[in-house]
Parts: sequence; C-alpha cells; structure tokens
Amino acid sequence: MLADGETYWDGVRNYSARLNLRAMKTGDKCLFYHSNKGLEIVGIVEVSKEAYQDPTTDDDRWVAVDVKVVETLDNPVTLKHIKAETILQEMDLVKLSRLSVGKVGKKEFDYIMKLSKQS
Repeated sequence: MLADGETYWDGVRNYSARLNLRAMKTGDKCLFYHSNKGLEIVGIVEVSKEAYQDPTTDDDRWVAVDVKVVETLDNPVTLKHIKAETILQEMDLVKLSRLSVGKVGKKEFDYIMKLSKQS
C-alpha cells in the first residue's frame, strides 16, 4: 500500500474496528502497521475520504475509508519494541492485538514517531 500512494481500507469485519473506521475524519493521521509481514509500524497515512459502503460486500453495515501515504518511516517500530515501552501499554495494538483498526492517542502517536527516529 505504501508504494501505491493511495488506496481504500476495506474488508474490516470486526464491530469495534468498524466503529473506529466510522470515527475517522478527513485529515486524520493513522499509523500503518504490517500485521502479517514484519509486525511493525512502517508509515503514516492520512484519511482522504471518510467512511462509505465497503465495496467488497453488499452488507451495508460494513464500511471502508480512503487513505493516502504521508510518509514511510525510516526505522519501522516493531510490535516487540512497542510492547517493551511502558508508555505504550494502553494502546489497542497491545491490549487488543486481534483488532485490525485501533485507536491511538496523541501521546502514543508522538512517542512512536520519536521511536521511529532512533536507529
């Protein structure tokens, strides 16, 4: 996705994750996390279109959002590193590991950006 520049975030079939997608507003920044390959935060994306009917299903309960790449992190931040940081223990990524779309507070976002600047 990061190579594409812009795409839609579809296929979410978890009610909590759906609520998080619906809460996203145009311009919101999101951490892009590789949940299968690498288990690491690799970039920042921005919501470019708010929630709309997920094109992968006819069921109108499910939504998608459009996102565009803001930046690729020079140093991805691994899940292992995140779990080792006391300040990040309340993140959905740590507490609700199976949740595909979780909330991130400003304090956590800023701290992860700081970690991404370290080599």
